[in-house]
Amino acid sequence: MAQTRRQFLQQVGITGGAGVMYSTMSALGLTGVAETPAYAAPSRVELNGRGKHIVILGAGIAGLTSAYELLKAGYKVTLLEARNRPGGRNWTVRGGTVETDLAGNTQRATFSPGQYMNAGPARLPQHHVTLDYCRELGVAIEPFVNQNADAYLYREGTTALSNKPIRHRTAKADVYGYVAEMLAKATDQGALDGQLTGTDKQALIGFLSSFGSIGNKAAGFAYTGADGRRGYEIEPGAGMEGGTTAAPYALSDVFASGVGNYFSFEFGWDQAMMMFQPSGGMDRIPYAFEKAIGQEKIQYGAEVTGLRNTTAGVEVTYRSGTRTRIISADYAICTLPPHLAAKVPSNLPTPIIEALKYARPTNAGKIGIEYGRRWWEEDHRIYGGITNSNLDTVNTWYPSTGFHGKRGTVIGYYNTGANANVYGALTPAARLERALMQGTKIHGDVYGKDVKASFSVNWLGTKYSEGAWVGWPSQTDGIYARLLDATGNIYFAGDHLSHAIAWQHGAMVSARAAVTALHSRVTSR
Repeated sequence: MAQTRRQFLQQVGITGGAGVMYSTMSALGLTGVAETPAYAAPSRVELNGRGKHIVILGAGIAGLTSAYELLKAGYKVTLLEARNRPGGRNWTVRGGTVETDLAGNTQRATFSPGQYMNAGPARLPQHHVTLDYCRELGVAIEPFVNQNADAYLYREGTTALSNKPIRHRTAKADVYGYVAEMLAKATDQGALDGQLTGTDKQALIGFLSSFGSIGNKAAGFAYTGADGRRGYEIEPGAGMEGGTTAAPYALSDVFASGVGNYFSFEFGWDQAMMMFQPSGGMDRIPYAFEKAIGQEKIQYGAEVTGLRNTTAGVEVTYRSGTRTRIISADYAICTLPPHLAAKVPSNLPTPIIEALKYARPTNAGKIGIEYGRRWWEEDHRIYGGITNSNLDTVNTWYPSTGFHGKRGTVIGYYNTGANANVYGALTPAARLERALMQGTKIHGDVYGKDVKASFSVNWLGTKYSEGAWVGWPSQTDGIYARLLDATGNIYFAGDHLSHAIAWQHGAMVSARAAVTALHSRVTSR
């Protein structure tokens, strides 16, 4: 039966992953890019002296963005934040940080000066508005190495390639090479004549020749790995040393191992290079917001205990130390995590409470491990990037700064869901022990040596967050949409009310939407 182009591309994606499918689409001229509409900030002229007081629940990124934009237009703003710092899940752990989780585990970070871990967000795609705010607020940025050809892929299992670290470049060369070889053969032999024109076939084979570094038709389009893409046993050097390449792993072993299943992340809209990070830690962003807003407008240690619409505006009850206080304002913007906002006593209508409860928290875990020697650079020649595995650690991040320094902090695991829950159930000491054991499988005994400090985070057990982010069973069934409009004088904002969940960009664009709606309402009266 003849297939459509869509069906053909779906089969390419199943075989080679999203990356191969995207590249094939590019070769056939089938890709496009959509742009985000420009944001129009509110202005003082539009407000025309109509002073309104906005109380914002939460000084995370959505709350800070809301306050910053409202202040530009001349509103009076008060932020209530339960923590003693700005940023919410934007949290950089440094030496001296003390945190007690919901299980009663207390950790005091002992990282050396200049060493830190970003416990929450840690990288910034170049198209996110987060970078616009970094520019506007004067937050210096530097590259974040999201991809590194010399980092590892590791798959525990029973295949021929299991239980051995394989360099990204090696795995990618073999996967792309074999996919290109098979697809070129199938195309040349007429297997795709029902889907591709003669011109399409020539274009596709031409692309595959470069994409997979395969031989020509006379050579059977064979992939041999002889061009050095997969690395060398003996590297090219001086004089007559041209280098010695190793033969590729067998086709069946490569696909049985599953090493190619990770590559598609590199083509993700929010994952492709370049990526960046604030110099000195991700919390440079919330502290820059705090400075621009004015610390006097933020009440830290203020845990919200009540939220009500009133005939005159809103009324928010909060606990500050041992005292209960009440603040009245014209409007409120609630940026609390929805599953926590649902628990705050309020007079919100039942459908709104149901919508808040509709969110599903996702757990994530991280551990920062400071080493006295940058062995990943010295022994493995890995400068930044991420090693991915099917171990419960999942991802290991090497620092993207401090190259050739004396010390460095590795993110020993960044995992989500069930894997995060496994580590979250352990004590901090046991998390470190398990992470070192797993990391040794990939990097050798050096992974467990010269550890100077560590700090681990279990987001489901972190007070005032109780999750790393939330997901929705659906964003199109009408329940999620209930939170997009004001409920009386109360607005909602946060990354959870965007299509960039778990990114600061999502929190920022959601805050902008809430500010725009609120400002339009005020100025239309």
